[in-house]
Amino acid sequence: MLIYFVEVARQGSVRKASEHLNVSASAIDRQILAAEEEIGVPLFNRLPSGMRLTSAGEFLVRGALDWRKDFARIREQIDDLDGLRRGLVRMAVIEALAHGFLPRVISTMRTHYPGIALEICVLPNDSIAQSIAHGEYDLGLLLNPQSSRDITVRAFREIPLGVVMPRGHRLQSAQTLRFNQLSGENVIRPIDPLEIAEQFRMLEVSTGLKVNSALSSNNIAVIRSLVAQENGVSVLSQLDVAEAGDDGRLSFVPLSDPGLRPTTLALCHARQGLISNAAALCLRFIDEQKSWTA
Repeated sequence: MLIYFVEVARQGSVRKASEHLNVSASAIDRQILAAEEEIGVPLFNRLPSGMRLTSAGEFLVRGALDWRKDFARIREQIDDLDGLRRGLVRMAVIEALAHGFLPRVISTMRTHYPGIALEICVLPNDSIAQSIAHGEYDLGLLLNPQSSRDITVRAFREIPLGVVMPRGHRLQSAQTLRFNQLSGENVIRPIDPLEIAEQFRMLEVSTGLKVNSALSSNNIAVIRSLVAQENGVSVLSQLDVAEAGDDGRLSFVPLSDPGLRPTTLALCHARQGLISNAAALCLRFIDEQKSWTA
């Protein structure tokens, strides 16, 4: 019955649902009427323009879709009971992980679990948590996740912030730097929606230093390229530089300003619902990696 019900809700018409499912319209209608009688409330408003869900019907649709997702995950777990260790794991990640750490980990993981298929999508950082909570992805790697009842942070690593500069810059030999040491430098400003933009503004406020920023960008790759071409220096996370693949053209020196918070790279999954054995294996494998930036 749920298949018929969901399809009528999707199509807005018994006739269209009948054509799509290749089942007679009368059979679909009988199933819906029987369900309404059993539940005791109408599931659809029957209008001249078609079938429109009632409030009870909308509730049932959400439950049916959740059941489908849970059933698919249960099937994966049953497969795993047979020792197959297979399944599809969907992962949402930030762009900074497109090089370096993540491809290396996945390559190693594939040798351990060849039956697991991975679908990896790059999303804006602020979209990942919501996508995981809605069940669009099984796992996510994102920066500075906000406290939420919808996602669980399984593991995290703190990533230092620092000054990125062209190789051979006068400041590259320092062990650490303070933000006010950038006075007189051409600083390429990171701007929204980059996570680091807010911390950059906080550094300006806390130090009272208004940097010389003739250049700014909302893209990490652009900032790295501008720095590599000796257009100035910038403030980025160690992750942004470690994953750059810049052929040694960049140097990174950590910032040591009091109160400066490191960036947090978090491995997350949805709090609600079941997580497949395949996704659990991937979670554990990534969590066991000592470094997420090299």
